[in-house]
Amino acid sequence: MVIDSNLWVSRLLMPGGTAARAVDHGLSWGVPLVSEATLAELSDVLSRDRFDRYVTRTDRQHFLRLLGGVVRVVPITQRIVACRDPRDDRFLDVALSGEAHLILSGDRDLLELHPFHGIEILSPADFLRRPLD
Repeated sequence: MVIDSNLWVSRLLMPGGTAARAVDHGLSWGVPLVSEATLAELSDVLSRDRFDRYVTRTDRQHFLRLLGGVVRVVPITQRIVACRDPRDDRFLDVALSGEAHLILSGDRDLLELHPFHGIEILSPADFLRRPLD
């Protein structure tokens, strides 16, 4: 499974929300896959000052360290150009290179590609309604 960066951020900022519940459900489903690029993007987003009023910088750094022990970093063996927003292609790269069966995202540019090469792309709400395999 690949989890979009925006859902990791939502997990941290709103631990009781739908995105957080979907991420937690996903963690019980399997080990999330990331790449160096998607981890760097998440780190960059969480380092932004605008999050200071919600979560301390120290807590955000701690979250990233904990996340590093939960995910599996996948080397990217193929690059995809398929998404309307080219920055979202990196999640497709991870999914294909890591042989994922699912991308969990709230991003419409990714969701509209469902399914992509046999990979489901689901919103948090749709994923929560889906039974565990």
